[in-house]
Amino acid sequence: MTRVLAAWCPDWPVTAVGIDAAAPGAVVVRGQVAACSAAARAEGVRRGQRIRDAQRRCPELVVRERDTDAEGRRFEAVAQAVAELTPRVEVVRPGLCAIPARGPARFYGGEDALRVLVQDTVVEAGHDCGSGVADGLFAAELAARAGQGGIVVPEGGAAAFLAPYPLSVLDRPELADLLRRLGVRTLGDFAALPSGHVAGRFGTDGALAHRLARGEEPRPLAPVRAAADLSVRGGFDPPAEQAERVVFAAKRLAGELHEGLAAGGLACVRLEVAVGFADGHVLRRLWRHDGLSALAVAERVRWQLSAHRPAGEGENGWGGVTWVELAPDQLVPDLGRQEGLWGRTTVTDRVARAADRIQALLGHHGIARPVLVGGRGPGERVVRVPVGDMAPAEPREGPWPGSVSGPAPAVVPASPAPAELADASGAAVVVSARCEVSAPPATLRVRGRPAAVTGWTGPWPADERWWDPAAARRRARFQVTTDDGAAYLLAVEGGRWHVEAVYD
Repeated sequence: MTRVLAAWCPDWPVTAVGIDAAAPGAVVVRGQVAACSAAARAEGVRRGQRIRDAQRRCPELVVRERDTDAEGRRFEAVAQAVAELTPRVEVVRPGLCAIPARGPARFYGGEDALRVLVQDTVVEAGHDCGSGVADGLFAAELAARAGQGGIVVPEGGAAAFLAPYPLSVLDRPELADLLRRLGVRTLGDFAALPSGHVAGRFGTDGALAHRLARGEEPRPLAPVRAAADLSVRGGFDPPAEQAERVVFAAKRLAGELHEGLAAGGLACVRLEVAVGFADGHVLRRLWRHDGLSALAVAERVRWQLSAHRPAGEGENGWGGVTWVELAPDQLVPDLGRQEGLWGRTTVTDRVARAADRIQALLGHHGIARPVLVGGRGPGERVVRVPVGDMAPAEPREGPWPGSVSGPAPAVVPASPAPAELADASGAAVVVSARCEVSAPPATLRVRGRPAAVTGWTGPWPADERWWDPAAARRRARFQVTTDDGAAYLLAVEGGRWHVEAVYD
């Protein structure tokens, strides 16, 4: 087993958006808490809570939208501080980096001395830090979170150290839920199961998680011939003075790297990104690669460049890039993936490559895919996620008081069209504060065209964000059919009607 030191900055998403560590703060993604500070947790705020529930527990909560780009860019300063002690720094993700511990420990006087030195170095750089040493990265990360700043797990003691931990630390909710229903509660219980039975029952990913629970490396190293050079390199003549040019080239190189790995039946676990500057300086950084797309690799190159631009200088403050190189630092056998019927996986790969090319022409947000999320109205239940970005972890099922029942509409216009809904006397239909309708709807006018109402149902009232006067909304929705065969989802807000969606 490889001895690994992990340096972990707690609540990094909160730190990256500038919230004071002593203040109760949280970052949110689509209305849910994605991370929160220790002060917020002390007040009962937890990940996955809706904003209103979090603010009910902590009225002083400082709320910011999550900024993944800032997380990666600002963490480069932490990685650079650790790199001053030893050059082989691997960024696992923003907020967590790792180094091989055996060599540096001999130089600095032992593993505990190295652990304290790394922790003090990051703290001096201005960030809270926990550091831990153990066999393998998984145990080292948990060791960094243990105690009052991290611990050193004795060599060979990873399995005993991991045994009391709950299954949730594996970050596999479905597997953890299934194991709990089978009576397996801890990593120790899971590790005690026979490996062959685990692989047969839970598949490749279950076998990988089982190795982690036993304190073993998740995958064996691949037997690759020493002569095989899978690195890819691109040059710039004249030197690139704009980050976008370098990032675009890195995305293309990452695609070439992935194709070369696939041809050899290999997968990359760790990737080294090297950037050469016009003044001869070379910037190198190791990144945990498992599953990164070409776009994600390019984004990490952007973080490297933005983090190392001299303070106070412009976009080309780093003097121009002459070359960029991507080199797989750790290879494992490619375990493959399940093919769909009729070769569907191959078609999906072609679509992904085409989407990458279009995105390179139109920009990062130029091509997106729809993802279902939670919400009351049909327009709120679908968000556009740029290709290559991580989708929401899972749809939020609610409860959503005031949500409209099915069926789902066929068209949701980007700009709702104004409408007029009147009763038999020609007066506008009004919904009171007690959700009472002034009179049955009789006539609907959309874009100046009148139609008789043949059926209606509602209202579905929604009183949203009442605790925030600037963002508060009160509205009511109706489903209406007309004599020309059309069906609409209408909404009234502030006394004005508009078409929120159209049914087919």
